[in-house]
Amino acid sequence: MDEVQAIQAAQQGDLAAFNRLVMAYQGIAYNVAYRIVGDTDAAADACQEAFLSAFKGIQRFRGGSFKSWILRIVTNACYDQLRYKGRRPADSLEDVAQNPDYSPKLVNGRERPEEHAMRQELSGVIQAGINSLPPDQRAVLVLSDVQGFAYQEIADITGISLGTVKSRLSRARTRLRDYLREHQELLPTQYRLTSSREQEI
Repeated sequence: MDEVQAIQAAQQGDLAAFNRLVMAYQGIAYNVAYRIVGDTDAAADACQEAFLSAFKGIQRFRGGSFKSWILRIVTNACYDQLRYKGRRPADSLEDVAQNPDYSPKLVNGRERPEEHAMRQELSGVIQAGINSLPPDQRAVLVLSDVQGFAYQEIADITGISLGTVKSRLSRARTRLRDYLREHQELLPTQYRLTSSREQEI
C-alpha cells in the first residue's frame, strides 16, 4: 500500500493504514519535537498528541505534502507543550548529550571514540543554544538547519508567510551564534571562535 492509498484508507477509519503512516513519519516527527522542546519525555508526549490529533482530523487532509501536514501538527503540539504544560527545555548539557537518538543523521558508525565524544559535546552545546530561542524562532531553525526543509516547506508546515520564515530564521541564527559566542568555553577547542574566525562570520 503506497502513501496515497494509506491516507485514503485512514480517512475511511482504517487504523492499520494510519499506523503505517505513523511508522513512516514517527522518526522525523520525534526529531523535530525533541529539538523544539529539548526534552525526551515532552517530545514523546508532543508526538503522541500530534498523531492522535492527526488521526482524528485526517478527514481534513485535502492532498499536498502529508509530511508537511503532519509536521505542522507536531510543531503545534510542541508549542502546546511549551506554553500550557510548563515544560522547560532541558537545561542540562549532560542530559542532552546522553540522548543522541533525536538526531540519527549525526551518527557515524565509523567514527572513533574521541570523535563521538566531541560530536556529543558539540551537539549538547548547540541544543542548549536552540533551547534558548523563543519557540517560534526555534521551530523555524530546527526545520531549516537541522531537518533541511526549504523555506516554502517551512511556511507550509508552520502556516506562516515566506517572508516571516526568512526573518525568523535570520533572527534565530543571529541569536544562536551570539549564544555560542557567549558560551564558547563549552565548545570543543577547534569550534571556538577566535577573533579572526568571528570576522569571517
